Amino acid sequence: MLRYFLFFLFFSRTVWAMPGFYEPWGKDADLSIPAQPTVEQSTSNSPMVWTASKIIWFHQNVLSPVDGPRSHFRPSSSGYMLEAMRKHGFIKGYLMGCDRLLRENSEEWVYRTVDYEGRTLKWDPPP
Repeated sequence: MLRYFLFFLFFSRTVWAMPGFYEPWGKDADLSIPAQPTVEQSTSNSPMVWTASKIIWFHQNVLSPVDGPRSHFRPSSSGYMLEAMRKHGFIKGYLMGCDRLLRENSEEWVYRTVDYEGRTLKWDPPP
């Protein structure tokens, strides 16, 4: 009896399931970016941000020219992390940069894109 009840409980939901993928909020490509206010934001001058900016400078100017441009984003992931650290502080900027590195791939991008030197790149500036 319990077996039939569990079968009915778990597999009866498939009768009312919707076919295919359903996007409840519509297509994300139709979203517009609101105009940003021109108020100047404060920049962080903490020792951690200064140290991280020197490490990122070393990566951008010494290590990256050896490998060549590999980022699928504009600004690049290291530039994004540096801007995020300067705007939001070290911890939040570092976490935002790590999140950006996790999304670094060549998959299809439904948001804004920009053409740069014959390549279509994903446009994702820090908020």
